[in-house]
Amino acid sequence: DKEVRAIFLRLFAQLFQGYRSCLQLIRIHAEPVIHFHKAAFLGQRGLIENDFLTKVLNGMAFAGFVSERGPPFRTCDLFDELVAFEVERIKAEEGNPPKMIKHVRELAEQLFKNENPNPHIAFQKVPRPTEGSHLRVHILPFPRINEGRVQELLQEGLARSQGTPAATRGDKKCVVPAGPPVGMFI
Repeated sequence: DKEVRAIFLRLFAQLFQGYRSCLQLIRIHAEPVIHFHKAAFLGQRGLIENDFLTKVLNGMAFAGFVSERGPPFRTCDLFDELVAFEVERIKAEEGNPPKMIKHVRELAEQLFKNENPNPHIAFQKVPRPTEGSHLRVHILPFPRINEGRVQELLQEGLARSQGTPAATRGDKKCVVPAGPPVGMFI
């Protein structure tokens, strides 16, 4: 699952390389509006006649992408880092499948870490009891909970969590890296 997501992350990073250089912040309204200059993006990449990319840029999903990722000061994530800093690496890996697979696996691991910052804390799903299971005689009643033992376990868990490192990615806002301009990708 994470490797498939990593492949799509790389695909969209390649597809939208340099999109930040075509964002315009319009401040004439009470609240600033972010506009994406599609013609400049397509023209600088030499893809004005590309129907697929034109349809993608005209879609509602891309409009949501621009409004969500357009602000210059927001929480950065793995996609921002890929678009800003990994452009050359992705381009160099195009002819080398083993390097590409290695990079996809690294991205997949990073996605997993971002979604599971504390892998030692796992929640096991308990299946629902079958219909009529409460009528069975051979099942023992649920034991009484020892409140003292529960408190001990809570204190142990708190002590352990005090010593664990912080999550891999915080929600600190930062200035989003712009990355290279669109003209570099022609």
